[in-house]
Amino acid sequence: MASSNLLDAVMQILEREFYLRKIAAQFDVHRIVSLLGPRQCGKTTIAKQYRDLATDFNKANYFDLENPIDLERLDNPKTAFEALSGLIIIDEVQRRPELFQILRYIHDEYPEKRFLILGSASRDLIQQSSESLAGRIGYIEVTPFNLGEVPELNKLWLRGGFPPSFLNNTDEGSFNWRANYTRTYIEQDLPALGLRPSSENIRRFWKMISHFHGQIFNASQISSSLNLSNPTIKNYLELLADTFMIRILKPWHNNLSKRLVKSPKLFFRDSGLLHYFWNLETWDDLQTYPGLGASWEGFAMEQIIQLMGAETDNCYFWATHNQAELDLIILKKGKRFGFEFKYQDAPKITPSIRSALKELDLEKVSIIYPGKIDYPLSDEVNAFGLQEFTMEKLEKYLF
Repeated sequence: MASSNLLDAVMQILEREFYLRKIAAQFDVHRIVSLLGPRQCGKTTIAKQYRDLATDFNKANYFDLENPIDLERLDNPKTAFEALSGLIIIDEVQRRPELFQILRYIHDEYPEKRFLILGSASRDLIQQSSESLAGRIGYIEVTPFNLGEVPELNKLWLRGGFPPSFLNNTDEGSFNWRANYTRTYIEQDLPALGLRPSSENIRRFWKMISHFHGQIFNASQISSSLNLSNPTIKNYLELLADTFMIRILKPWHNNLSKRLVKSPKLFFRDSGLLHYFWNLETWDDLQTYPGLGASWEGFAMEQIIQLMGAETDNCYFWATHNQAELDLIILKKGKRFGFEFKYQDAPKITPSIRSALKELDLEKVSIIYPGKIDYPLSDEVNAFGLQEFTMEKLEKYLF
């Protein structure tokens, strides 16, 4: 496994300038900015890189709430914050939700102070404890690596984007890191959020839904298989979504006269974690697995959503009961854009794509495949190789 020193060095080289610019832009509007994302996705490194650029930061202004010494320093948070000036960074803030009330007071009474807070839970989960910060805080979601940062498609697809997994020296080491990550998530991370589901049950559930990746969510079917109640199943699902492990993709339905699918689809947000639960350690394992196409769909979908900077609430799929469907619809700049993800050498326009163009008033449909050549299929449909897909190309084609 890659050493922590080597990992830190590589992460410093891979400076994620996009996030540094977003932090600066948020601080132009808010004095409290929150970086949210799964553990080990790189939030702390990004915060430290921003810290190094700040002119109003000193070492005493950094609090890691997994460090007992820093926790002790915040036994009296009001006094601690009042004594500091400039930028203050709080890492793993979800471990001390009571701090949000203090942050509101400090924000309102000390306009010269700025806070960069890091959390491993979604905005919705954080906001359960931070209603007092409404209008005072800006949120930025940090994801694991994507193709725009590490252009090694096959390696990223197999291992996923978590830096310690992607940067590991071997496939075996990467796979073992993901095994440890899921165990730590269940045994330590969830309890740290105040969530205490049965470790055995949540692992069984996580494993079970890996086989529903890219499929319509059926709570009753999973409930019956695991002998758990429907409310428990739905609670586990929301828990994994709120901690960035899965994506719940909502169905698009704007035509009540059509028989449309109205249940969500499930996707693992990180392909490496999906492959861990499928027990796929090497590239050959992945290429011979029956779920190869579903894995590609989820992986490519996450890349496109991140590339477009699309909010979760603006992402949908479309499906009818007569089998017409479209993998992804993104709402952006007042327009609708469709995407299909095909693990094929030379994808073509399908009847479903024609139906989607007719029914959904789409601007364009992009077919994303693993090749390197882009080619038009009609005025409204283009095929794009994911390896060469860039934001500049996207802007030129879509907008």
